[in-house]
Amino acid sequence: MDIQATQWDTDTMNNFKFSIHSIGFDENYQPANNTRITTNFANLARGERRQQNLRNTLAMINQRFNSLVGWDNPNSDRYSLQLDIISVAIQIEGASANHDQQFPAIEVLKTTIVDHKTKQRIEGIVGNNFSSYVRDYDFSVVLLEHNKNQTGFSIPDQFGDLHGTLFQYFVNSEAYQQHFHKKPVICLSVSDNKTYQRSSNQHPVLGVEYQPNETSLTEQYFKKMGLEVRYFMPAGSTAPLAFYFFGDLLNDYSNLELASTISTMETFQRIYRPEIYNAHTAAGERYQPNLKNPDHALTDIVYDREERSRLAVEQGKFAQEHFIKPHQALLSRVLAQSSAGKPAQQ
Repeated sequence: MDIQATQWDTDTMNNFKFSIHSIGFDENYQPANNTRITTNFANLARGERRQQNLRNTLAMINQRFNSLVGWDNPNSDRYSLQLDIISVAIQIEGASANHDQQFPAIEVLKTTIVDHKTKQRIEGIVGNNFSSYVRDYDFSVVLLEHNKNQTGFSIPDQFGDLHGTLFQYFVNSEAYQQHFHKKPVICLSVSDNKTYQRSSNQHPVLGVEYQPNETSLTEQYFKKMGLEVRYFMPAGSTAPLAFYFFGDLLNDYSNLELASTISTMETFQRIYRPEIYNAHTAAGERYQPNLKNPDHALTDIVYDREERSRLAVEQGKFAQEHFIKPHQALLSRVLAQSSAGKPAQQ
């Protein structure tokens, strides 16, 4: 369901005020207190090797970016990327005195391309990584509770509707439009539950396009956020990446912008899912990802995957206690609106 701002009751949207804050992601980065601690960049920035982790990650990103943009770049050192963590908080207008604080809703990354030859700074893409407390609530609380003690797996009615509506409120908000000139692109790993077929379509930076054999729960969830998906494997990659976007991915963004997303998110995936993205053998004509693939290399970067899974449940419960329950009446009206496809009455 693609929700446009004109479809919504302005009064309903005005209940939600978004504030945007940014912090640089560099070797000195320290996670903020309200950062989701399962986020890729926050996971890397803890422990005894935190600074080395960050330094190595940024070096990998820059090397990969230069390998993707080889034109007029003979020494593969013309460019570097600067990353900013964009934190989005929601304030619900008219909330009671006990619940009027901002809720840390979303975190994404924004890339900036530094051209050392021309001394220019070129705006990149916002999105890339995507973290959301309400998504944790959906997948780690709602979905788990729905399937508890059930013989088969099923998806609850209206699953993801609220999250999708809130996300589109944000993208259509004045705050977003003041800070960013283009819609977000989010880059995720492929699903190990699907098979991907190589197509004849090829892009100069995104690479070869793959087609999935079926849809996935993640695709359905992001569809409710208004996002389409295409799968591409860039040159030098070992597996396709999933690109979620509004509009026209291939024509709305420049090659440099697309390369900034690829280099950033492929690096995180090489660290987090080396079985797929740091495999010794690249995907062929027909590809099924395997998270148990032994034929891969580990990066020299410490990443706690077990902690990530465990804390997702805790963060989902945090969203339930501090956002869902306190504002249940308003959120129920928003949910009813998204399901009916028409404005909710106040």
